[in-house]
Amino acid sequence: MNRFSLTGRKALVTGANTGIGQAIAVALAGAGAEVHCAGRRRCDETVAAIRTAGSTADSVLVDFADPMAATGLFAGAGYDILVNNAGIIRRNDSTDFTEEDWDAVMDVNAKALFFTCQAFAKALLAEGKTGKVVNIASLLSFQGGIRVPSYTASKHAVAGLTKLLANEWAAKGINVNAIAPGYIETNNTEALRADPDRNKAILDRIPAGRWGRAEDIADTAVFLSAPASDYVHGAVINVDGGWLAR
Repeated sequence: MNRFSLTGRKALVTGANTGIGQAIAVALAGAGAEVHCAGRRRCDETVAAIRTAGSTADSVLVDFADPMAATGLFAGAGYDILVNNAGIIRRNDSTDFTEEDWDAVMDVNAKALFFTCQAFAKALLAEGKTGKVVNIASLLSFQGGIRVPSYTASKHAVAGLTKLLANEWAAKGINVNAIAPGYIETNNTEALRADPDRNKAILDRIPAGRWGRAEDIADTAVFLSAPASDYVHGAVINVDGGWLAR
C-alpha cells in the first residue's frame, strides 16, 4: 500500500486560484485525489492544469467574505479532504486600524475556517467516514509581525482552532492539522523579492538560504492528507526553511 496515495479521495481546496492554494490543488490531484477548487472567482487555470495532467478537477464558486458560505457544500458530497487556504490581509498602523478591516479579515481567515471545518466534520460523522483537514496558518501564528493586527490575530486563531478541533475529533477518525508557510515565492511576495534590501534581509534570516516554493507547502499538504499522517493530530508544521529556528 502506498501510504502517500490519495487515490479514491475527494478534496476541497479553498483559495485555489493562484499561489499556494493552486499548488496544493495540483499536488493533491497528482497524488490521485479528485480535487474541487473553491474561490470567489472560478479557478479555471488550476482546473485546466490538473485536467491536462490527466487528473479530475472542478471549480466551485464560494466567497468566504460570508463566513457561512461553504456550510452547504459537504452533506452527501463525498469529500474526504478539506484544505482551508483562503485568506486575506489588511495593513495599517494599529492606531489607525479600522473595525471594517478587522472584521473583514477575521471573517475570512478565522470565522469562515471554523464553520467550514464544522460543516465538513458534520458530514463525515453523519456518514461514518474518516477525513483530513489541513489548515493554512502562518509564521504570524507564532510571531507578531507589524501593521497587520487582524491578520496576526486570525492566524493565531487558526493555530488554536487546529489544536482544539484535533482534540475533539481525533478519536472520531478526523485528523486536523495545519501548515505554517514561511516566505514563499508567490505573487504576494513579488514586491519583497524585488526590493534588494528587503530580499537580502529575509534571505539572511532563513537558514536554508532561499525563498520557499509553493510546491514545498503543497508536498506537506499531500502528507497531511494521506494515510501516512494518520497518527498526526493537532500539529502546526512550519515549512519555513528554518526561519523560526533562527
